[in-house]
Amino acid sequence: MTGEEVGRRADELYETHICAQVETEDNLGKLIVIDLETGEYEIDTDRNSLDLSLRMQAKNPLSHFCKMRIGYNAVYSFGGVRLMPSKR
Repeated sequence: MTGEEVGRRADELYETHICAQVETEDNLGKLIVIDLETGEYEIDTDRNSLDLSLRMQAKNPLSHFCKMRIGYNAVYSFGGVRLMPSKR
């Protein structure tokens, strides 16, 4: 997959299948890694994004993954802003 395809697939999965389940007050700001082949995901519970990525890769080593920050427009940034919840 190209970087553009990864982004498009991640956005599609997140918006249509994942967002409504994970965008809670408890999860805002946490990292999520999405398996772009299966749609499975894991949310970071220990603030160690490398461990999170390795756990997902161990489940499906040949898959493509995307890491996102729940409720924000960037995973890492200086001055990133929280996205307004879309109307669902």
